[in-house]
Amino acid sequence: MSSPRRRGLPELDVARVQRWCAAQVPEHLRGEIRVECAITARHLTICECRPPWREDFGPEWTRFPIARLHHTKTTGLWALYWRDRNLRFHRYQPLDPSPRVQTLLDYLDKHADPILLGIGGRGRARRSCGRRYGHRMMR
Repeated sequence: MSSPRRRGLPELDVARVQRWCAAQVPEHLRGEIRVECAITARHLTICECRPPWREDFGPEWTRFPIARLHHTKTTGLWALYWRDRNLRFHRYQPLDPSPRVQTLLDYLDKHADPILLGIGGRGRARRSCGRRYGHRMMR
């Protein structure tokens, strides 16, 4: 597997997104659910990962794409994309592309847009995530 830099993605940005993903789920629930990012040449796809729920499906966790962070090498800009019901990604228009991937992560942390399935969001989304996964949230 080649490094993100050889693929065209800035290594520090990839590491920043991986840390952000790991911080989305409390430690005690990581055996039930994880948020990870899949790395390709031009984008990072944020995925919700679940353990196998049937033995005949094998030991692999299921990965469900939620959002995509697309990097354009020529401009150095990151753009946020949302996934539709057909698993196609579309640019998220309310947020302009940014040279800093942290700007996109901050946006995900602060906004609870249902189109992004409640990832991030320190308010409503994070509390509903707590109810969704059956644990008590601190207010």
